Amino acid sequence: MSRPGRDDAPDRLYTITGGRSSTGPDSPFDLVTLVVAESEPVPGMQSEHAAILRLAKFPTSVVEIAAELKLPVSITKVLLCDLQAAGRVSARHPYRPAITDPDILEQVLVGLRNL
Repeated sequence: MSRPGRDDAPDRLYTITGGRSSTGPDSPFDLVTLVVAESEPVPGMQSEHAAILRLAKFPTSVVEIAAELKLPVSITKVLLCDLQAAGRVSARHPYRPAITDPDILEQVLVGLRNL
């Protein structure tokens, strides 16, 4: 069954990734990892790699890149690992300040209950 707007035929995906289907346990990429291009596309580069570098001029999440390329996230992660190994992209997780003080969390809970 084919989904509109996606061309994820198995033979095409196999060709794009060179037969690889996973990234391994040490991959830094998950859905919300922000990817930033460290270089411009070069002539002769695989078209999907070049497209990723153009998309990631500014921090872009893995899921956004997959959506723009109309590829499954797993395939996008394989492509991103290729680019990272070549030093063409860097990855970082979004900054989220953590509230670790249990007193503050308790005060928030009490405040919510009083609403």
